[in-house]
Amino acid sequence: MLSQTIAHYRIQSKIGAGGMGEVYRAMDTKLVRDVALKVLPEAFASDPTRMARFEREAKVLASLNHSNIAAIYGLEESNGMRALVMELVEGPTLAERIKQGALPLDEALAIAKQIAEGLEYAHERGIIHRDLKPSNVKVTVDAHVKILDFGLAKALEGETNEEELQNSPTLSAAATRAGVLLGTAAYMSPEQARGKRVDRRADVWAFGCVLYEMLAGRDAFGGETTSDILACVIRAEPEWNLLPASVPPRIRELLRRCLQKDSKQRLQAIGDARIAVEEAIRGSSAADAPAAKSLTHAFSGAGMLWVFAALGLVLGAAIAGFIAWDLRPTPTRTVVSRFSFVFTPPEDQPSASSGYLLADYPVVAISPDGTELAYVGRSGETTQIFLRQLDRLDPQPLAGTLNATSPFFSPDGQWVGFFADGKLKKVSIRGGEATTLCDAQINRSGSWGPNNEIVFATIFSGLMRVSANGSPPEVLNSPDSKKGEVSYRWPEILPGGKAVLFVIAGGKDIGFFSESKIAVERLDTHERKILPLHGTYPRYSTTGHLLFVNEGRLFAAPFDLKRLEVTGPPVPVLDGVKTVATSGAANFMVSDTGSLVYVPENSWRREGLLAWVDRRNQVHDLAAPARRYGSPQLSPDGQRVAVSVFSGGKRDVWVYEIFHGTLTRLTFDESSATPVWSPDGKRIVFSTRRGSGAGVGEAIVSKAADGSSAEETVVSGESVIQVPTSLSPDGNFLAFWNVAAEGRRIWMLPLRGDRKPQAFLETKFSQQQARFSRDGNWVAYTSDESGRWEVYVQPFPGPGGKWQISKDGGGWPVWSHDGRELFFISSNKLMSVEVTTRPGFSASVPRIVADSLPSLVPTFASSSSYDVSPDGQRFLFVKAIAEKGPPEEVRVVLNWTEELKQLLSSGKQP
Repeated sequence: MLSQTIAHYRIQSKIGAGGMGEVYRAMDTKLVRDVALKVLPEAFASDPTRMARFEREAKVLASLNHSNIAAIYGLEESNGMRALVMELVEGPTLAERIKQGALPLDEALAIAKQIAEGLEYAHERGIIHRDLKPSNVKVTVDAHVKILDFGLAKALEGETNEEELQNSPTLSAAATRAGVLLGTAAYMSPEQARGKRVDRRADVWAFGCVLYEMLAGRDAFGGETTSDILACVIRAEPEWNLLPASVPPRIRELLRRCLQKDSKQRLQAIGDARIAVEEAIRGSSAADAPAAKSLTHAFSGAGMLWVFAALGLVLGAAIAGFIAWDLRPTPTRTVVSRFSFVFTPPEDQPSASSGYLLADYPVVAISPDGTELAYVGRSGETTQIFLRQLDRLDPQPLAGTLNATSPFFSPDGQWVGFFADGKLKKVSIRGGEATTLCDAQINRSGSWGPNNEIVFATIFSGLMRVSANGSPPEVLNSPDSKKGEVSYRWPEILPGGKAVLFVIAGGKDIGFFSESKIAVERLDTHERKILPLHGTYPRYSTTGHLLFVNEGRLFAAPFDLKRLEVTGPPVPVLDGVKTVATSGAANFMVSDTGSLVYVPENSWRREGLLAWVDRRNQVHDLAAPARRYGSPQLSPDGQRVAVSVFSGGKRDVWVYEIFHGTLTRLTFDESSATPVWSPDGKRIVFSTRRGSGAGVGEAIVSKAADGSSAEETVVSGESVIQVPTSLSPDGNFLAFWNVAAEGRRIWMLPLRGDRKPQAFLETKFSQQQARFSRDGNWVAYTSDESGRWEVYVQPFPGPGGKWQISKDGGGWPVWSHDGRELFFISSNKLMSVEVTTRPGFSASVPRIVADSLPSLVPTFASSSSYDVSPDGQRFLFVKAIAEKGPPEEVRVVLNWTEELKQLLSSGKQP
């Protein structure tokens, strides 16, 4: 097996073997990390029925996400082998540690506490380990515990009924099924040994066995054969006298309760075991120590009668007191618990509704009562909102939410507001038709107040207010250009509905956040306060704090809700919240009940390489250094590449010489991007940011490709976003698109004469990415007029007909140099159609040119994501260094505000 490959996992060495299969260390060649591969037994892997059951179980097990449980990454099949891909945990097993002798009390209790925490997390989700034993527990060098093979015994065994187990000819027959070894028998509960169905109390028994073994240095139930061990499990008691004298009475009692033969008399929940262990660690077991002497030793003779009488009175009073104490109201203990699930996020591509980057929007929300999650996931070629009740595993798609972004709940949790197709909409969580409330192009989220009004924002505007029943929107406020304000965004209506939090965006960087401010404004008097906080996406917590994000870190600042004032310095409370630098959107939310939902920032590097992809799906990297590239454009002779290079909020245009392998900077203003070559290859046209404050806009300028001349303004900076996409072959016209209130529009600028831009199409739909054909008589472009982005062709300058080229969604059209092919991207595939223009226009059915495109690096307002070589045989892309980032996940922390309070009171930082 060594050096073999299963899928993209290269086997390096063998770790171990057992009834559940052989385990190997392997390298994940895509994510460049070590994993553990459990290669399933051949007899098992070749059984379709058992594999189908196993796959169902494995999906459930993969949902476990706890620091004390080794994660399951996936299930792979290759060369007739099936393998489970798991987290590789370094360090010895607990069994190897116990072989060296009994563990010191403090070490044993610390390990037991972590085992109990992992079991408790799984039991709360209805998942039982079924094969807990020291060899399935690893302890890392920093004393961190990881439970291995969680639930695999059931997954591998499949659906076996109780009658079948009980009819086994011997006790050991049940124990020799897949996944049950001789070593396992010593940790099987009596009901397991008898072949009965088991529940979480079987794990409680196994926990008791493991804890006993750590303290005593030997098995609780031993024997020479499996049958001997199982007989001992069913009939015998552990040798309690082997426990060290240092074991406190509370732990001795815990062991006895865990190892009760009758499951009804056994400890019922592993959480109770965790509490007992925690109390023992804190030393509270000292109160259990027996009295040093009996009172009877102090008295004799007639005096004993008095003593007994007095004791009777005291005992009676004590009993009454204990009854009263037992009937007292018991304070509820609030438990903080965590779980997560993987979801399919929207791609960083223009959405079918707004034509803007989906990454610019928040994707998660939690209902005020903390029982429902709403998140935006991918649904085919578009997006959709999915609802997940926290007491259920499976999310449900919410009908009527195609193309959705930025979900938020109504105060009663019965409705979800969202944005789609340039509209603000709402839909019931029970489903049904979505209701359109008003127009809202390129949103910056919304908030639903207790008075049934919604406050929302759109890009480069102030705040708007609309009734949740639908009405013309009312302007609440507008950016003040004299103060350098560009837009207001990310509103949240505060409790009581009297004021709103929001972000004031300003500055000249690409994301407008170098000068952003967090503000609060009363909705009746419009009195506004700028809060002394630096960050984005403010949200109020019922603990009396404002939460906000700065560079991926969540902060909490004490806040007086009546005076609308920050009353203390902000404190960091959570690292790694996914934030969008270009818009300031952050993906977190806290319910009124104190539960937190957030999307963690993954470690996927955004840098990439320039790479060729040919018609055989072969990928060849160029020698250019790794950068965050965007909009690669080949010179007409194919020898140079003009490309945007991003770094933080800065961007410039560079030129790469393919033959010489040199990368030379063309612009130095840190705000230029989206280059386009002139037909003769002597000049480059690009967009650049001009102005400040509300006067910020993008101009389109021209510069010599060798940097020998100053820039010449082609289009003034009157629009916030303006992107050049193509020059006509004769150099007389520039095609570009910009962002207007009604969406994206394509313009044609004559480069001679009056140089006044003319609208290419007069429609209510968005268009972009116009590209001239090589003879200049045709323009290919994308439009959302069908409800999703498709590629179209029209004659230039017109008039004439219109032809739809793509049929299942498409974008980024590029003509071949001979004009006989038109390429475009659809579903991450490079497609093409054969084109004929004489005597009239016609195009063939789209066909796939390359379907193994490299993962692309997301960029902002790109003019194109690839280009074609002069011979039409190779295609230039920006390939992400990591072919695929780590799985996106949604994390939920129930009762998180309890943890927040403890963190703030302790003064500790995450």
